[in-house]
Amino acid sequence: MDVLVMVLCATVVIGFLVFIHEGGHYLAARAFGVRVTEFMLGLPGPSVGFTRGGTRFGVTAVPLGGYAKVCGMEPGEMSPHLQPVLAELYRRGTADVQAIATACDITDDEAFEALEELTEWGSAVGPDKRDADDTYRAPASYPPPRRLRRHATVADDVPLPCYDLGEARPVPDTEALFQSEYRQQYRAQPFWKRSVILLAGIAVNLLFAMVAFVVIFSVIGVDLQLESGEVVHRTMNPLQSIQAGFMYIGMVAQAVAGLFNPATAAQTVSDSTSIVGIAVMSKTYFEAGLVTALEFTAMISVSLGIMNLLPIPPLDGGRFVVEIFQKLTRRPVSVRAMSYLSMAGVALFVGFFVIMLNQDIQRFIFGNW
Repeated sequence: MDVLVMVLCATVVIGFLVFIHEGGHYLAARAFGVRVTEFMLGLPGPSVGFTRGGTRFGVTAVPLGGYAKVCGMEPGEMSPHLQPVLAELYRRGTADVQAIATACDITDDEAFEALEELTEWGSAVGPDKRDADDTYRAPASYPPPRRLRRHATVADDVPLPCYDLGEARPVPDTEALFQSEYRQQYRAQPFWKRSVILLAGIAVNLLFAMVAFVVIFSVIGVDLQLESGEVVHRTMNPLQSIQAGFMYIGMVAQAVAGLFNPATAAQTVSDSTSIVGIAVMSKTYFEAGLVTALEFTAMISVSLGIMNLLPIPPLDGGRFVVEIFQKLTRRPVSVRAMSYLSMAGVALFVGFFVIMLNQDIQRFIFGNW
């Protein structure tokens, strides 16, 4: 029973923090007119949910982590055949790779690469298990955001046709169609907008923590034990609470930075905890009451935000460093280079996870730490 309670408490804490983190990415992207095709709690895989405004919201079969699928974040150069392939797919509604390749006078490989990129854009829907061939479909259409309607000189009161998934539709202007889809991509945005989208999740985690600290220290108050043994209830003014919050964020940032110092890396890892430790501690804090549970959630939120600032792909901080590199060099990072960086980052974090998991098992299960 205790194990179930620990799992439930950890799921609530991690699920909530991942939700607001990915919500930050989602809201920033939509504010700039960037398409987001999925907003999921859990690892990619089978899911249940609903679709609204072109975004599928739901929960996957493995409710660990989460993601917001912001379109147009794929690395490397764009395929040179996107425009004709997009137009041909929309005219047909449903088509396989060979049909698109023949109609656009390109090779099957070129057609496949273009269709896959358009799928990443949310401008095409890839084949599912029921398809006998490599079948792609034009997505269901929704009225574009107001800013895109104005950019395309379409009045707000003019009704626009909507189409079902895989339904053929007229394409009077292939360039206009391509530009309307391209403008809704992450890669089409200026550097500052891409940076905001990348860092919005971290900002929301830290903002939640600051609000939680103000509520705890300035609204609810805390009990303090004096040297005499007397327990008194004290509150801070909001400014003091904010200062305390910034001090805690600074402490976490300094601790995380210790990972890059050979003299302190081992101690930093030793002082860290895995999902097992979070589960054990979350149960303890939740049993102590709502205030302590809120304080614990705020502390984990700070840790999640600061860890995501690490300049290691595929973390947000790593992607931000890549954006800075591309801005300074004026050339995109290749798909191969991005893949190598991501694999190295994942391997590093898997190593950290294994070490911290072993620590938590020894500490909380065997009592040997």
